[in-house]
Amino acid sequence: MQIYKMKFSKILIIKLFFIFISSQLIFNVTKANAAEEIKIIYSIFSRTIKVNSLKDFAQEGNSTKKLKRILKATGYKDKEIRSVLSKNFEIPITIASKLVYSEIGNVFLTRLSSIIHPPRADDERTGMLALRASLVQGINIGNGKINMINFFEAYPTKTIILDVKALSKVMNKVESISELLDFFTDSPLEKIKTN
Repeated sequence: MQIYKMKFSKILIIKLFFIFISSQLIFNVTKANAAEEIKIIYSIFSRTIKVNSLKDFAQEGNSTKKLKRILKATGYKDKEIRSVLSKNFEIPITIASKLVYSEIGNVFLTRLSSIIHPPRADDERTGMLALRASLVQGINIGNGKINMINFFEAYPTKTIILDVKALSKVMNKVESISELLDFFTDSPLEKIKTN
């Protein structure tokens, strides 16, 4: 009787395993990778923001105490930060695909991958691949438009590293957040449109 129970439980486990695997294949139930948090790093200090709380702030203006402290440290008004987070850039997916694989796109992604990258990314290439995926998927989420929230939601790792020191180097070259967005989007985009 004991041997029969052991065989029955093994068969049951095997059947459940095959049912689980086949349901994944048949119903295409796959877990989508998406960023859940942004880890802001400055030297040896770090803070983490949940992407959902950032999205809620961008859309509704609501923020947690932790998010309020982080946003206050930026020195920008909430209204300006919300505007930047929700500003849509209309980029057809075909142009975006050409851009991220072009020479100009590689320069853009190289610059950006020093600021935003996956955790434990030791090489530039890993950061660039994550950025490519995030840009294309973000445009897909936004139906031909992308904003910062869509970009973060589409990032292919659970955690996004935002390096403030690297961002500061770029910020020294521009005078406002709007100029920063233009620095990273408009100039490469215009060049790819004209080619």
